[in-house]
Amino acid sequence: MIINKDTLEFNKNIFSKNFIRRFLQTESASGVLLIIFSVMAIILANSDLSYYYYLVKNTYLTIHIDDFLLKETVHHWVNDGLMAIFFLVIGLELKREMINGNLSTISSVILPGIAAVGGMAIPAAVYLIINSNQPLATPGWAIPTATDIAFSLAVLSILGSRVPVGLKIFLLSLAIIDDLGAVMVIALYYTADISFTYLSYALGSFIVLMILNLLNVRFVSIYLFVGLFLWYFILHSGVHTTIAGVILAATIPFSVKKSDYSPLKFLEEKLHTFSGFIILPLFAFFNADIDLDSLSVTSLSNSVPLGIMLGLLLGKPVGITLLTYISVKLKLCNLPSNVSIIDILGVSFLCGIGFTMSLFINTLAFSEGADLMFGQQYSKSGIFFGSILSGIIGYLILKIQLKDEVIIDNESVKPDEQK
Repeated sequence: MIINKDTLEFNKNIFSKNFIRRFLQTESASGVLLIIFSVMAIILANSDLSYYYYLVKNTYLTIHIDDFLLKETVHHWVNDGLMAIFFLVIGLELKREMINGNLSTISSVILPGIAAVGGMAIPAAVYLIINSNQPLATPGWAIPTATDIAFSLAVLSILGSRVPVGLKIFLLSLAIIDDLGAVMVIALYYTADISFTYLSYALGSFIVLMILNLLNVRFVSIYLFVGLFLWYFILHSGVHTTIAGVILAATIPFSVKKSDYSPLKFLEEKLHTFSGFIILPLFAFFNADIDLDSLSVTSLSNSVPLGIMLGLLLGKPVGITLLTYISVKLKLCNLPSNVSIIDILGVSFLCGIGFTMSLFINTLAFSEGADLMFGQQYSKSGIFFGSILSGIIGYLILKIQLKDEVIIDNESVKPDEQK
């Protein structure tokens, strides 16, 4: 059988489109599950069952082997353990996209990259301006910079096949880059006192992983075994454990010599569903315990929740849309096929759905037992209102913008583009 270059390219494109389709379907379904578990958490935390909810949340789970002791609450196991796996998946997705995907060329990175920078910088600026006279509120600046990819894709999926593929890929790429930015912020800003001893141990683990990569070791289990040590050392180093997931992902080989097997794709496929249907719902369940008494319009008169809400609701769309528009006008990049700047505006509002990612950064920014004004519960109201309003506005803009589009050869096309 003769296989020519065109056939290989065709098969590659089919695989890529199918992979993206499966990815989007998983993320969309995960977003629905996130909503269910978040609502469950809110109901339990504000009912007579709240005692049992917080009993489970604050129960200690211990691993004790001889002199080895690791004792954390269920809440911390989810945030420090399971979320490290979530960011491992994010790292794997990013590496795959950069090697053989939608971010594999400089030109493909420019548009979502610029948009992601605007989508992080402007919300942070909005928050800091509103809280300029509140020094204790400064740690919360990164809360409105986050994007919940599962929630945003879930809202986008409601519009169905009318959404251009290019717009879906733009949102997906933007969200992945945004998550990478969140990891960098966590590593550089939300870091406690550094233990250089454990940090040196972590560096040693990373070197071992790099050697395995250079030796082209194909067994994923070996990388995960060393990755456990990396996670443990980083846990005690003062740097947040989510960094361990991204570092481990960077060392997993994309391909193996003289073989079609990809350790990276294998691991991503195995963990992606687990991440979307187990990790994120559990995270939402143990972090979305919003006190309904704090969810009032009057609570937004405080600068912390107000800054978070306006950062998500205004900062995200202004930052993403404005920088996208400027970069296109300067011919630094082009909009995706069949995508207008109004479509970008709609998606930019969807990026204002910070929810789980904002809640995660919120746990790092503010102490759970702090005073009401600078505690996690009070800032959650800003996350709640900002995410809900952003999702509604983004959906309405896209619904109106895409209402007259039809599907031709599986691609969304506007009426004036039909021939």
